[in-house]
Amino acid sequence: MDIGINQQDRQHIADGLSHLLADTYTLYLKTHNFHWNVTGPMFQTLHLMFEQHYNELSLAVDLIAERIRALGHPAPGSYADYARLTAIPEADGVPKAEEMIRQLVDGHETLCRTARGIFQVVERANDEPTADLLTQRLQVHEKTAWMLRSLLEK
Repeated sequence: MDIGINQQDRQHIADGLSHLLADTYTLYLKTHNFHWNVTGPMFQTLHLMFEQHYNELSLAVDLIAERIRALGHPAPGSYADYARLTAIPEADGVPKAEEMIRQLVDGHETLCRTARGIFQVVERANDEPTADLLTQRLQVHEKTAWMLRSLLEK
């Protein structure tokens, strides 16, 4: 394979993207769970918001996995892989709505840190498609975290 990125850099980038994929899938699953199980006075607002968020995350999972494949590596795709690779903890039980929001803020902020952690090797390798993907993901996660944080203000 000769796409202008050496094998070692492609491996490092794919490894970083695998963590991003695991974090994204874990946050997708957590968001979907919260969509199903949210209750309280903000039910309608949160139910619809969480649906928008998990739909966006579902599309992102595909983009990240396909970028890993374009770099010549297999994309992780099992719960065992995701549990090993993710930095986002599962929710214990069914938290109250406000705690759901806090956990989702933490998840989006974790995704920001994961994405930023890949940039050094991506920039060194002149991997513009991955840099573009990471920039787009950062924009989504920073904005979503901000919007969710605003719901927690008293």
